[in-house]
Amino acid sequence: MPFSKRPRVTRLDLLFALAGLAGGLLLIAAHGYARWTPLWDPAQAWRTIPLLGMVAATPFRRTAPRGALLFATPFNFADVAIGPGFATAVIYGDLLYAAALYGRRRTAEWLAGVTVLGSLAVGGVILTVWHSVAGAVVGVAIAGVTWLFPVMTAMVVRGHRRTAQAERQRAKQVARLAELDRRGAINAERARMARELHDVVANHLSAVALHSSAILKVPDLDREGINQAMEVIRENSVQGLAEMRRMISLLREEEGAEPDSLAAPRLDGLERLVGRCVRADLTAELEVSGEPPDLPAAVELAAYRIVQESLTNALKHGGGGRVRVGVRYLRDRVAIEVCSPLGEEGSRLPGSGAGLLGMRERAAMLDGTFAAGPDGGAWRVRAELPVAPARTERENA
Repeated sequence: MPFSKRPRVTRLDLLFALAGLAGGLLLIAAHGYARWTPLWDPAQAWRTIPLLGMVAATPFRRTAPRGALLFATPFNFADVAIGPGFATAVIYGDLLYAAALYGRRRTAEWLAGVTVLGSLAVGGVILTVWHSVAGAVVGVAIAGVTWLFPVMTAMVVRGHRRTAQAERQRAKQVARLAELDRRGAINAERARMARELHDVVANHLSAVALHSSAILKVPDLDREGINQAMEVIRENSVQGLAEMRRMISLLREEEGAEPDSLAAPRLDGLERLVGRCVRADLTAELEVSGEPPDLPAAVELAAYRIVQESLTNALKHGGGGRVRVGVRYLRDRVAIEVCSPLGEEGSRLPGSGAGLLGMRERAAMLDGTFAAGPDGGAWRVRAELPVAPARTERENA
Protein backbone atom coordinates (compact mmCIF):
# COMPACT_ATOMS: atom_id res chain seq x y z
CA MET A 1 0.00 0.00 0.00
CA PRO A 2 1.47 3.41 -0.96
CA PHE A 3 2.39 5.66 1.90
CA SER A 4 -0.23 8.27 0.84
CA LYS A 5 -2.94 5.59 1.04
CA ARG A 6 -2.07 4.36 4.54
CA PRO A 7 -4.73 4.92 7.21
CA ARG A 8 -4.02 7.95 9.32
CA VAL A 9 -3.90 7.55 13.08
CA THR A 10 -5.85 10.17 14.98
CA ARG A 11 -4.61 11.55 18.28
CA LEU A 12 -7.84 10.66 20.07
CA ASP A 13 -7.73 7.02 18.95
CA LEU A 14 -4.09 6.79 19.98
CA LEU A 15 -5.08 7.99 23.45
CA PHE A 16 -7.83 5.35 23.50
CA ALA A 17 -5.24 2.69 22.70
CA LEU A 18 -2.87 3.82 25.46
CA ALA A 19 -5.72 3.99 27.96
CA GLY A 20 -6.88 0.49 26.95
CA LEU A 21 -3.35 -0.88 27.32
CA ALA A 22 -2.90 0.65 30.76
CA GLY A 23 -6.31 -0.50 31.97
CA GLY A 24 -5.86 -3.97 30.52
CA LEU A 25 -2.48 -4.51 32.16
CA LEU A 26 -3.89 -3.29 35.45
CA LEU A 27 -6.83 -5.72 35.25
CA ILE A 28 -4.57 -8.64 34.31
CA ALA A 29 -2.41 -7.87 37.30
CA ALA A 30 -5.55 -7.81 39.46
CA HIS A 31 -6.74 -11.13 37.93
CA GLY A 32 -9.65 -9.47 36.14
CA TYR A 33 -10.28 -12.40 33.80
CA ALA A 34 -12.14 -15.72 33.74
CA ARG A 35 -10.75 -19.26 34.11
CA TRP A 36 -12.43 -22.02 32.16
CA THR A 37 -10.93 -24.85 34.26
CA PRO A 38 -8.25 -25.26 36.90
CA LEU A 39 -6.44 -27.57 34.48
CA TRP A 40 -5.94 -24.72 32.02
CA ASP A 41 -4.73 -21.58 33.70
CA PRO A 42 -2.02 -19.95 31.54
CA ALA A 43 0.41 -17.48 33.00
CA GLN A 44 -0.49 -13.83 33.06
CA ALA A 45 2.15 -13.11 30.44
CA TRP A 46 0.16 -15.17 27.91
CA ARG A 47 -2.93 -13.08 28.61
CA THR A 48 -1.13 -9.92 27.55
CA ILE A 49 -0.75 -11.21 23.97
CA PRO A 50 -4.47 -10.87 23.02
CA LEU A 51 -4.53 -7.53 24.84
CA LEU A 52 -1.56 -6.21 22.88
CA GLY A 53 -3.06 -7.40 19.57
CA MET A 54 -6.37 -5.60 20.15
CA VAL A 55 -4.63 -2.49 21.47
CA ALA A 56 -2.53 -2.40 18.29
CA ALA A 57 -5.74 -2.27 16.22
CA THR A 58 -7.38 0.48 18.31
CA PRO A 59 -5.54 3.49 16.76
CA PHE A 60 -7.14 2.59 13.40
CA ARG A 61 -10.70 2.20 14.73
CA ARG A 62 -11.87 5.39 12.98
CA THR A 63 -9.68 5.59 9.85
CA ALA A 64 -9.69 1.86 8.95
CA PRO A 65 -12.52 0.32 11.00
CA ARG A 66 -12.98 -2.90 9.04
CA GLY A 67 -9.26 -3.63 8.87
CA ALA A 68 -8.85 -2.96 12.58
CA LEU A 69 -11.73 -5.32 13.41
CA LEU A 70 -10.37 -8.09 11.18
CA PHE A 71 -6.93 -7.73 12.72
CA ALA A 72 -8.29 -7.86 16.28
CA THR A 73 -10.75 -10.76 15.81
CA PRO A 74 -8.15 -13.62 16.02
CA PHE A 75 -6.77 -12.09 19.21
CA ASN A 76 -10.30 -11.95 20.63
CA PHE A 77 -10.82 -15.66 19.91
CA ALA A 78 -7.48 -16.42 21.56
CA ASP A 79 -8.51 -14.39 24.60
CA VAL A 80 -11.80 -16.31 24.84
CA ALA A 81 -9.93 -19.61 24.56
CA ILE A 82 -7.60 -18.89 27.46
CA GLY A 83 -10.27 -17.17 29.54
CA PRO A 84 -11.80 -13.83 28.51
CA GLY A 85 -10.69 -10.71 30.30
CA PHE A 86 -12.84 -7.67 31.05
CA ALA A 87 -10.45 -5.23 29.35
CA THR A 88 -10.18 -7.22 26.12
CA ALA A 89 -13.97 -7.62 25.97
CA VAL A 90 -14.45 -3.86 26.25
CA ILE A 91 -11.78 -3.12 23.63
CA TYR A 92 -13.23 -5.63 21.16
CA GLY A 93 -16.74 -4.27 21.74
CA ASP A 94 -15.44 -0.78 20.94
CA LEU A 95 -13.88 -2.08 17.70
CA LEU A 96 -17.23 -3.64 16.74
CA TYR A 97 -18.96 -0.33 17.50
CA ALA A 98 -16.42 1.61 15.40
CA ALA A 99 -16.68 -0.79 12.45
CA ALA A 100 -20.49 -0.52 12.45
CA LEU A 101 -20.45 3.27 12.85
CA TYR A 102 -17.58 4.42 10.63
CA GLY A 103 -17.65 1.62 8.08
CA ARG A 104 -20.10 1.12 5.25
CA ARG A 105 -23.78 0.56 5.88
CA ARG A 106 -23.55 -3.02 4.60
CA THR A 107 -20.76 -3.67 7.08
CA ALA A 108 -23.03 -2.69 9.98
CA GLU A 109 -25.84 -4.91 8.71
CA TRP A 110 -23.45 -7.81 8.17
CA LEU A 111 -21.96 -7.40 11.65
CA ALA A 112 -25.43 -7.40 13.21
CA GLY A 113 -26.20 -10.75 11.62
CA VAL A 114 -22.82 -12.25 12.49
CA THR A 115 -22.97 -11.17 16.14
CA VAL A 116 -26.47 -12.61 16.51
CA LEU A 117 -25.27 -15.94 15.12
CA GLY A 118 -22.13 -15.80 17.27
CA SER A 119 -24.14 -15.19 20.44
CA LEU A 120 -26.41 -18.12 19.65
CA ALA A 121 -23.37 -20.26 18.84
CA VAL A 122 -21.88 -19.53 22.26
CA GLY A 123 -25.09 -20.69 23.90
CA GLY A 124 -25.11 -23.80 21.75
CA VAL A 125 -21.53 -24.71 22.68
CA ILE A 126 -22.24 -24.27 26.40
CA LEU A 127 -25.39 -26.37 26.13
CA THR A 128 -23.56 -29.10 24.18
CA VAL A 129 -20.46 -29.30 26.35
CA TRP A 130 -21.80 -28.62 29.82
CA HIS A 131 -25.47 -29.54 29.27
CA SER A 132 -26.57 -26.47 31.21
CA VAL A 133 -29.56 -24.50 30.01
CA ALA A 134 -28.94 -21.75 32.53
CA GLY A 135 -25.31 -21.55 31.49
CA ALA A 136 -26.35 -21.36 27.83
CA VAL A 137 -28.74 -18.50 28.57
CA VAL A 138 -26.09 -16.64 30.53
CA GLY A 139 -23.55 -17.23 27.75
CA VAL A 140 -25.92 -15.89 25.11
CA ALA A 141 -26.65 -12.86 27.27
CA ILE A 142 -22.96 -12.12 27.88
CA ALA A 143 -22.06 -12.61 24.20
CA GLY A 144 -24.97 -10.41 23.16
CA VAL A 145 -23.90 -7.61 25.49
CA THR A 146 -20.27 -7.94 24.40
CA TRP A 147 -20.80 -8.32 20.64
CA LEU A 148 -24.36 -7.50 19.53
CA PHE A 149 -25.07 -4.50 21.78
CA PRO A 150 -22.16 -2.35 20.42
CA VAL A 151 -23.22 -3.08 16.84
CA MET A 152 -26.86 -2.20 17.48
CA THR A 153 -25.85 0.97 19.33
CA ALA A 154 -23.69 2.01 16.39
CA MET A 155 -26.57 1.41 13.98
CA VAL A 156 -28.86 3.62 16.09
CA VAL A 157 -26.23 6.37 16.20
CA ARG A 158 -25.70 5.98 12.48
CA GLY A 159 -29.43 6.40 11.87
CA HIS A 160 -29.53 9.55 14.01
CA ARG A 161 -26.58 10.98 12.12
CA ARG A 162 -28.24 10.21 8.80
CA THR A 163 -31.43 11.91 9.99
CA ALA A 164 -29.47 14.93 11.21
CA GLN A 165 -27.69 15.18 7.87
CA ALA A 166 -31.01 15.03 6.03
CA GLU A 167 -32.39 17.76 8.28
CA ARG A 168 -29.36 19.92 7.61
CA GLN A 169 -29.80 19.44 3.88
CA ARG A 170 -33.50 20.26 4.20
CA ALA A 171 -32.64 23.38 6.21
CA LYS A 172 -30.21 24.47 3.50
CA GLN A 173 -32.86 23.94 0.85
CA VAL A 174 -35.41 25.92 2.86
CA ALA A 175 -32.89 28.73 3.31
CA ARG A 176 -32.12 28.66 -0.41
CA LEU A 177 -35.84 28.81 -1.29
CA ALA A 178 -36.32 31.63 1.21
CA GLU A 179 -33.50 33.55 -0.44
CA LEU A 180 -35.05 32.99 -3.86
CA ASP A 181 -38.42 34.17 -2.52
CA ARG A 182 -36.75 37.23 -1.03
CA ARG A 183 -35.05 38.07 -4.31
CA GLY A 184 -38.30 37.50 -6.16
CA ALA A 185 -40.12 39.83 -3.78
CA ILE A 186 -37.42 42.47 -4.22
CA ASN A 187 -37.62 42.20 -8.00
CA ALA A 188 -41.41 42.37 -7.92
CA GLU A 189 -41.27 45.45 -5.69
CA ARG A 190 -38.73 47.07 -8.01
CA ALA A 191 -40.96 46.39 -10.99
CA ARG A 192 -43.96 47.84 -9.14
CA MET A 193 -42.04 50.98 -8.19
CA ALA A 194 -40.79 51.31 -11.78
CA ARG A 195 -44.39 51.22 -13.03
CA GLU A 196 -45.45 53.81 -10.47
CA LEU A 197 -42.56 56.12 -11.32
CA HIS A 198 -43.18 55.77 -15.02
CA ASP A 199 -46.87 56.59 -14.68
CA VAL A 200 -46.25 59.59 -12.45
CA VAL A 201 -43.36 61.04 -14.45
CA ALA A 202 -44.77 60.26 -17.88
CA ASN A 203 -48.21 61.73 -17.19
CA HIS A 204 -47.45 64.87 -15.24
CA LEU A 205 -44.15 65.83 -16.88
CA SER A 206 -45.53 65.11 -20.34
CA ALA A 207 -48.43 67.47 -19.66
CA VAL A 208 -46.04 70.12 -18.37
CA ALA A 209 -43.75 69.72 -21.39
CA LEU A 210 -46.59 69.82 -23.93
CA HIS A 211 -48.26 72.93 -22.52
CA SER A 212 -45.02 74.80 -21.99
CA SER A 213 -44.01 73.97 -25.57
CA ALA A 214 -47.38 75.26 -26.78
CA ILE A 215 -46.81 78.58 -25.00
CA LEU A 216 -43.33 78.93 -26.50
CA LYS A 217 -44.31 77.90 -30.05
CA VAL A 218 -47.44 80.01 -30.38
CA PRO A 219 -46.33 83.66 -30.33
CA ASP A 220 -49.82 85.20 -30.62
CA LEU A 221 -51.44 83.06 -27.94
CA ASP A 222 -54.04 85.12 -26.08
CA ARG A 223 -54.04 85.69 -22.37
CA GLU A 224 -56.82 83.20 -21.79
CA GLY A 225 -54.89 80.45 -23.56
CA ILE A 226 -51.75 81.27 -21.57
CA ASN A 227 -53.68 81.19 -18.30
CA GLN A 228 -55.28 77.87 -19.24
CA ALA A 229 -51.92 76.32 -20.14
CA MET A 230 -50.27 77.65 -16.99
CA GLU A 231 -53.12 76.31 -14.89
CA VAL A 232 -52.65 72.84 -16.39
CA ILE A 233 -48.88 73.10 -15.81
CA ARG A 234 -49.36 74.15 -12.21
CA GLU A 235 -51.94 71.44 -11.46
CA ASN A 236 -49.79 68.71 -13.00
CA SER A 237 -46.71 69.94 -11.14
CA VAL A 238 -48.49 69.98 -7.79
CA GLN A 239 -50.12 66.61 -8.40
CA GLY A 240 -46.84 65.09 -9.55
CA LEU A 241 -45.02 66.38 -6.48
CA ALA A 242 -47.75 65.02 -4.21
CA GLU A 243 -47.55 61.55 -5.79
CA MET A 244 -43.76 61.56 -5.67
CA ARG A 245 -43.90 62.50 -2.00
CA ARG A 246 -46.34 59.65 -1.38
CA MET A 247 -44.02 57.14 -3.01
CA ILE A 248 -40.93 58.41 -1.20
CA SER A 249 -42.77 58.34 2.10
CA LEU A 250 -43.84 54.75 1.50
CA LEU A 251 -40.24 53.81 0.69
CA ARG A 252 -39.01 55.43 3.87
CA GLU A 253 -41.95 54.06 5.87
CA GLU A 254 -42.55 57.44 7.40
CA GLU A 255 -44.94 57.55 10.32
CA GLY A 256 -47.33 60.37 11.14
CA ALA A 257 -47.66 61.55 7.54
CA GLU A 258 -50.86 63.31 6.53
CA PRO A 259 -53.33 60.83 5.02
CA ASP A 260 -54.54 63.22 2.32
CA SER A 261 -51.08 63.93 1.00
CA LEU A 262 -50.12 60.27 1.01
CA ALA A 263 -53.39 58.83 -0.31
CA ALA A 264 -53.11 56.73 -3.45
CA PRO A 265 -55.03 57.94 -6.52
CA ARG A 266 -58.65 56.74 -6.63
CA LEU A 267 -61.21 56.38 -9.38
CA ASP A 268 -63.26 59.24 -8.01
CA GLY A 269 -60.43 61.48 -9.19
CA LEU A 270 -60.78 60.45 -12.84
CA GLU A 271 -62.91 63.47 -13.69
CA ARG A 272 -60.13 65.84 -12.71
CA LEU A 273 -57.56 63.62 -14.47
CA VAL A 274 -59.58 63.66 -17.70
CA GLY A 275 -60.07 67.42 -17.37
CA ARG A 276 -56.31 67.94 -17.44
CA CYS A 277 -56.02 66.04 -20.72
CA VAL A 278 -56.35 69.10 -22.95
CA ARG A 279 -54.42 70.31 -25.94
CA ALA A 280 -55.09 72.96 -28.52
CA ASP A 281 -56.57 70.35 -30.83
CA LEU A 282 -57.50 67.67 -28.32
CA THR A 283 -60.17 67.32 -25.64
CA ALA A 284 -61.32 64.45 -23.44
CA GLU A 285 -64.59 63.31 -21.95
CA LEU A 286 -65.46 60.80 -19.24
CA GLU A 287 -68.44 58.47 -19.16
CA VAL A 288 -69.14 56.40 -16.03
CA SER A 289 -71.86 53.77 -15.86
CA GLY A 290 -72.94 51.42 -13.11
CA GLU A 291 -72.86 51.66 -9.34
CA PRO A 292 -69.28 51.88 -8.00
CA PRO A 293 -68.66 48.92 -5.66
CA ASP A 294 -66.24 48.81 -2.74
CA LEU A 295 -63.08 48.14 -4.72
CA PRO A 296 -59.78 46.82 -3.32
CA ALA A 297 -57.04 49.44 -3.26
CA ALA A 298 -54.93 47.47 -5.75
CA VAL A 299 -57.77 47.32 -8.29
CA GLU A 300 -58.60 50.98 -7.91
CA LEU A 301 -54.98 52.05 -8.32
CA ALA A 302 -54.46 49.82 -11.37
CA ALA A 303 -57.60 51.18 -13.06
CA TYR A 304 -56.55 54.77 -12.37
CA ARG A 305 -53.04 54.19 -13.72
CA ILE A 306 -54.33 52.52 -16.89
CA VAL A 307 -56.55 55.52 -17.64
CA GLN A 308 -53.72 57.90 -16.75
CA GLU A 309 -51.22 56.20 -19.05
CA SER A 310 -53.76 56.03 -21.88
CA LEU A 311 -54.39 59.78 -21.60
CA THR A 312 -50.64 60.44 -21.52
CA ASN A 313 -50.19 58.48 -24.74
CA ALA A 314 -53.06 60.39 -26.33
CA LEU A 315 -51.40 63.71 -25.44
CA LYS A 316 -47.99 62.62 -26.68
CA HIS A 317 -48.86 60.68 -29.80
CA GLY A 318 -52.56 61.13 -30.58
CA GLY A 319 -54.03 63.24 -33.30
CA GLY A 320 -56.57 66.02 -32.98
CA GLY A 321 -60.10 65.32 -31.86
CA ARG A 322 -61.69 63.90 -28.74
CA VAL A 323 -60.56 61.23 -26.30
CA ARG A 324 -63.39 59.14 -24.90
CA VAL A 325 -62.84 57.50 -21.53
CA GLY A 326 -65.41 54.94 -20.41
CA VAL A 327 -65.59 53.26 -17.01
CA ARG A 328 -68.23 50.60 -16.36
CA TYR A 329 -68.82 49.14 -12.92
CA LEU A 330 -70.14 45.62 -13.33
CA ARG A 331 -71.09 43.11 -10.66
CA ASP A 332 -67.75 41.30 -10.58
CA ARG A 333 -65.37 43.54 -12.52
CA VAL A 334 -64.46 47.02 -13.66
CA ALA A 335 -64.31 47.59 -17.42
CA ILE A 336 -62.17 50.43 -18.79
CA GLU A 337 -62.06 51.67 -22.36
CA VAL A 338 -60.07 54.62 -23.67
CA CYS A 339 -60.44 55.56 -27.33
CA SER A 340 -58.15 58.26 -28.74
CA PRO A 341 -57.54 59.45 -32.31
CA LEU A 342 -54.41 58.23 -34.02
CA GLY A 343 -51.75 60.75 -34.96
CA GLU A 344 -50.68 61.62 -38.46
CA GLU A 345 -47.89 59.06 -38.26
CA GLY A 346 -49.95 55.93 -38.65
CA SER A 347 -46.98 53.68 -38.04
CA ARG A 348 -46.28 55.25 -34.65
CA LEU A 349 -48.65 53.60 -32.25
CA PRO A 350 -49.41 55.20 -28.89
CA GLY A 351 -48.20 53.27 -25.86
CA SER A 352 -45.73 51.15 -27.80
CA GLY A 353 -43.07 51.50 -25.11
CA ALA A 354 -42.86 50.96 -21.37
CA GLY A 355 -46.32 52.42 -20.74
CA LEU A 356 -48.07 49.68 -22.69
CA LEU A 357 -46.02 47.02 -20.92
CA GLY A 358 -46.81 48.56 -17.53
CA MET A 359 -50.56 48.59 -18.20
CA ARG A 360 -50.46 44.98 -19.31
CA GLU A 361 -48.52 43.98 -16.17
CA ARG A 362 -50.98 45.79 -13.90
CA ALA A 363 -53.92 43.91 -15.39
CA ALA A 364 -52.09 40.57 -15.33
CA MET A 365 -51.14 40.92 -11.66
CA LEU A 366 -54.83 41.22 -10.78
CA ASP A 367 -55.91 38.33 -13.04
CA GLY A 368 -57.52 40.81 -15.41
CA THR A 369 -57.44 41.21 -19.18
CA PHE A 370 -55.83 43.93 -21.27
CA ALA A 371 -55.76 44.75 -24.97
CA ALA A 372 -54.55 47.78 -26.91
CA GLY A 373 -54.26 48.52 -30.60
CA PRO A 374 -55.55 50.50 -33.60
CA ASP A 375 -59.25 50.23 -34.29
CA GLY A 376 -60.75 52.10 -37.25
CA GLY A 377 -58.55 55.18 -37.20
CA ALA A 378 -58.40 55.30 -33.41
CA TRP A 379 -56.24 53.80 -30.72
CA ARG A 380 -58.34 51.76 -28.33
CA VAL A 381 -57.33 50.50 -24.89
CA ARG A 382 -59.52 47.94 -23.15
CA ALA A 383 -59.01 46.49 -19.68
CA GLU A 384 -61.16 44.46 -17.33
CA LEU A 385 -60.16 44.07 -13.71
CA PRO A 386 -61.95 41.62 -11.36
CA VAL A 387 -63.44 43.25 -8.29
CA ALA A 388 -61.95 40.50 -6.08
CA PRO A 389 -58.85 39.19 -7.91
CA ALA A 390 -57.86 35.63 -7.09
CA ARG A 391 -54.26 36.59 -6.41
CA THR A 392 -55.24 39.36 -4.08
CA GLU A 393 -57.46 36.97 -2.12
CA ARG A 394 -54.65 34.42 -1.83
CA GLU A 395 -52.23 37.05 -0.59
CA ASN A 396 -54.66 38.27 2.04
CA ALA A 397 -55.55 34.73 3.19
